[in-house]
Amino acid sequence: MNNESQKEAVHLLVPELSSIIQQRYRILQTIAVAGPIGRRMILDTLNISERTVRNEITILNDQQLIETSQKGMICTNKGYEILEELKETFQEASGLSLKEKKLAQILDIKKVIIVPGDVNIESSTTQLLGKEASEYLTAVAKKDNTVAITGGSTVAALTSFLSPTKSLSALTFIAARGSLGNEMNLQANTLVSQFASKCGAEFRTLYLPENLSENAFATMVKEPMVKEVLDFYDDIDIVIHGIGSANEMAHRRNSNDAIINMLNEKNAVGEAFGYYFDETGEIIYRINTIGIQLEQVKQSPHIVAVAGGSLKAKAIQAYFKIDGTKQTVLITDEGAANAILEK
Repeated sequence: MNNESQKEAVHLLVPELSSIIQQRYRILQTIAVAGPIGRRMILDTLNISERTVRNEITILNDQQLIETSQKGMICTNKGYEILEELKETFQEASGLSLKEKKLAQILDIKKVIIVPGDVNIESSTTQLLGKEASEYLTAVAKKDNTVAITGGSTVAALTSFLSPTKSLSALTFIAARGSLGNEMNLQANTLVSQFASKCGAEFRTLYLPENLSENAFATMVKEPMVKEVLDFYDDIDIVIHGIGSANEMAHRRNSNDAIINMLNEKNAVGEAFGYYFDETGEIIYRINTIGIQLEQVKQSPHIVAVAGGSLKAKAIQAYFKIDGTKQTVLITDEGAANAILEK
């Protein structure tokens, strides 16, 4: 009897086994990415009963997969090993593997990685996105590669999972855009510094306003310090970026009423790299930004888009209708994936 036949036989004999594995895996996974945490956060995150959580935590404790202290529960090394060993099993049992293949076909892109949850409902899902993105970066990065990084909460989530490795320590992280709004901790300049610090790598910043007037733009691109960074963009090996909702990004940039009204009139749904686009992927507006341009992004051999949440499904689907983005690996969550697949 082969492995597939054995799995089918087990499922027929113990049909509830799959749901037990999924539930226990998700509890351990939540503790791993969000620990130290208490029971209340697991209840709120996974929407399961307190009795179930209490029973599952007892089992995980008895198996030495988690530890409990006054600060809360954390995953042990043994727990991390179990999560990694059962990752493929969980993806198959939960149906995520099949969804990944379907979504990659629909979006016509290189690969899709789906994590369980929905960032619009479960905040810990953002950490899962960051973990997958950091693992993919580690897998594809080569010595002396240049990596362009945009800002945003999902890209920022990589920080917790980066560490010095032979390939990552030899990278140069480059801010893909200038400053955006007042959220310093989520800006590209801050993130490249943090990424480099975690990896023991080099970094380049771009401390300029992201949205410039035409005259200011023409002047600044001639400055030697600015030109040094811009020259990197022509030969970027890896791009890691988010995908934003058009209306949200316009407000974060403090865009004036005329621009916001224009975006609404032209039915803009998404934004990436300073480009706003509608549901068909047509670019309807771009800001004068000193940063990586979409044509330079398309030249990169590795593009990693990190974006999740059911509310961002339209923006994600629209972005991949833009020509030249097909070599992208999308790391998203089940909320966004389900919304796109159901549509």
